[in-house]
Amino acid sequence: MEIETLDWLRTSEGERLLEGAALAWAEHAGDPVRVASAVRRLEPDAEKAAAATTQAQLREKAVVKFGDAAHLMFFTPDALEQATRSRVADHRAARLAAAIPGGSVIDLGCGIGGDLLAFARAGLVAAGIDQDPVRVSMAEANLAALGLAGAVLAGDATTIDTSGFDAAFADPARRGGRGRVFDVDGWTPPWPWVLDLLTRRSLVKVAPGIGHDLVPRRVEAEWVSDGGEVKEAVLWSPDLSTTDRRATVIGHGGLATVTDEDAPALGEDGVEVRPVGAFLYEPDGAVIRAGLVTAVAAGVRGGLIDEHIAYVTGDNSFSTPFARGYRILEELPYREKPLRAALQERRIGRLTIKKRGVQVVPEELRKRLSLKGDNEGTLVMTRVAGQGTALLVQPF
Repeated sequence: MEIETLDWLRTSEGERLLEGAALAWAEHAGDPVRVASAVRRLEPDAEKAAAATTQAQLREKAVVKFGDAAHLMFFTPDALEQATRSRVADHRAARLAAAIPGGSVIDLGCGIGGDLLAFARAGLVAAGIDQDPVRVSMAEANLAALGLAGAVLAGDATTIDTSGFDAAFADPARRGGRGRVFDVDGWTPPWPWVLDLLTRRSLVKVAPGIGHDLVPRRVEAEWVSDGGEVKEAVLWSPDLSTTDRRATVIGHGGLATVTDEDAPALGEDGVEVRPVGAFLYEPDGAVIRAGLVTAVAAGVRGGLIDEHIAYVTGDNSFSTPFARGYRILEELPYREKPLRAALQERRIGRLTIKKRGVQVVPEELRKRLSLKGDNEGTLVMTRVAGQGTALLVQPF
């Protein structure tokens, strides 16, 4: 989209076209051909009609990240893909606002302004910079659409002197022409720039798979999940950090956090590897990424089923935001042929297969099991004390 087209879409005439495109999208159940035809009947200019159609599609797609605010915002496909969910961005912004009440933050590479919006909502003085003039214009439009204050500038974020701000935020691009870039030196800006930024008051969003060995000393690494999915890791510079490792879980009931201070050591006088009890707990992905599985074990008064497997077992039922709980019904044969016979005997025709630490492809195994019956079950394939084990469980 050209900036001139975006500016036109923000006029009263453009807003009417966007409203018409949204109605067409709803009426035609998102059929792109029929929607495009309907919008062209409203606006003969091909570029304006195409832009409105694209925005209607992207706004619907963006609802999962931005809620109802998405219907007022502007997006590009790539920027929407990279944008942080509002609930995750709001948590990060609220934490920063608590550290620097009423302070200022510069978003280095603000894109369409998703994180910028969160900082502004949290009461911070927010400014952003991005090299893409279209994204800068969209960030300005999104701030205005939601009635939030903020300044946005087109330019190179790596050249900005951040000393005039109380904190800096960065989200290095981790995608290239061939997809995701897993090597930190391939990020834009690259890893050395991130390390330098972290010597000042800053926070940096990084890939959830970042290795613990890459995190500088005294920098806090926080892994965040939303709705059971790990969404990001954030590195907090030494003057913003409060611990070494943290897992934050955002769910329907709110937010919960656990740190390395809550995680006993594995072994003598800490959490032990123990036999399978009456209950199994599957830690949240953020907890696993942060290496805080023993915190879950301590919280449910249990232990690990295997030194190298992120499953916890215990003798009592506990509700915890940091893990999904299962009642263990029985242990079934691990080998495929007797396992098939056991499932058929129990008339299990619908089976959820969860696996950890074993060479099992759930989709392929499910086909080979030839399931028949009216009952439904959940099967956990894992290792217990180094041995392959199949557990029939019931979520609670």
